[in-house]
Order: sequence, then structure tokens, then C-alpha cells
Amino acid sequence: MTAQGMVSIGIGAAIGSEIAARLAPEIEAAGFHALWVNDIPGADALAVLEAAAKTTTHLTLATGVLPVDRRPANRIAEQVNGSALPQERLVLGIGSGAASIGALRLVADAAAELRKTVPAKVVVGALGPKMRRLAVESADGALFSWLTPEVAAQQSAEARMTAFGGHLALYVRTALEPDARQRMDVEMGRYAAIPSYAANFARHRMAVDDTVLDADIHPLAERLDEYRNAVDEVVLRAITPADGVDDYLRFVEAARALL
Repeated sequence: MTAQGMVSIGIGAAIGSEIAARLAPEIEAAGFHALWVNDIPGADALAVLEAAAKTTTHLTLATGVLPVDRRPANRIAEQVNGSALPQERLVLGIGSGAASIGALRLVADAAAELRKTVPAKVVVGALGPKMRRLAVESADGALFSWLTPEVAAQQSAEARMTAFGGHLALYVRTALEPDARQRMDVEMGRYAAIPSYAANFARHRMAVDDTVLDADIHPLAERLDEYRNAVDEVVLRAITPADGVDDYLRFVEAARALL
């Protein structure tokens, strides 16, 4: 791991391909490492990334994450291989989605199939210790989420205790404008109510609002440095006042000022 991890921007696929294509070159020009796109029902992260690929030259393009319970590995591979996505720049983040029984096997099998059928790197969205171990053993990296810098550093150290040489990234929900606070509160409340995340917060004795970047809660630059010292890559998941292109452009500019 470098002295300070790279910084990337994360968005939701729901903003659509047109805004992503407009936003991606600004993210690239600002010096961020990657654009990560959340996949949600009704909005295809890979399609959004394909639009972003057309307006960029070297920006890493990543999914965070494709749920393999509803998007099987063979279909992901078919879509990727049939697309114009530059696979040398592509990172396929995958996760268990809503699967509970058999989730570990489902993700392990998907990671193995994708690593055989696509040149892109594969990382696993990992919350609990078993999924983190799977990411270390069966993929090119792990994508953490909703952690304090201290817990992120601890989980990174645990991964590095093995022969693992892969990539460790962390999603951090980030609000850089006062007008985004209401949406941040909704986002925190939504995840705090999900049993698996609630259990994770309790297990690590974390308050949900201590796992985000928000000017109303922490000094932003100092807190970002703490995250960058904990993992290889910090993904600033943009929480903006609205979903217009100007909202995201302001976010990129404010995030660049923190670097």
C-alpha cells in the first residue's frame, strides 16, 4: 500500500449515461483515479460506464457492485465482452446482493468465472469477515463500505497479513455542500436499517455518522487523509443536493480541493 491511497469518485447508475459521459472527463482531468458506478435495479452500471469510457482516455472504470444474485457471472461476461468497454481500464466489483443462504459460494463461483472469461480485474464487495476472506483468497481485491478510518485500517492490516497482493478500496459516503445534508441523513438512515449493516456497525462499535465524510461532522481534509492512510483507494461516493450535472460538477471541484 502506498503512503496515501488514491482517491476516486463514486456515483449511482440512476443518474444515467448522458450525465456520466459529461462528468467522467471532468473527473479524469481533476486527477482522480477512477469513476465507480453503483448498479441498481432499473439502472445498468456497465452501460453507464460504457458511456463514460467514450469521453475519457485513462480513467479507471469500476462497478460498485454488480449483485450476482440477479446478474449472474455469465451474463456479466457476455455484456462486457460484447461492449466497447476498455477492459484494461475496467474493474468489475461484484457482491452477493440480496442473497443470504449460499452467498459466499455464489460470489466465489462468480469471481472464479469472471476471472476466467474477462480480462478485467474483479473485486468483491466485502462486509463481514467471511466475505473479506473470500475477497483476499478468490479475487483481485476487496471493496469495503461504511467504515471508520480506524476499522478500515484494521481490516486492511488483516488482509495484508496473508500473501494477498491485491487492491483494497473503500466506499465513503461524502457530502461537500450543506444542502446535501438531508440526502446524507436519508442515506445513513437507510443503511442503518439494513440488518447486515446494522450488525456490522454494532460489531465494530461504529456510529453510522462516523463512517461518512460530511463537513458538519468532521474536518474534511484531515478525515480524508485518515482514510487514505488506511486503504489503497478511497471512493468518495457523491451525495449531492440533487442529481443534476451541475450538482456533480460542483462535487468534483470541491473534492479536488481536498486532495
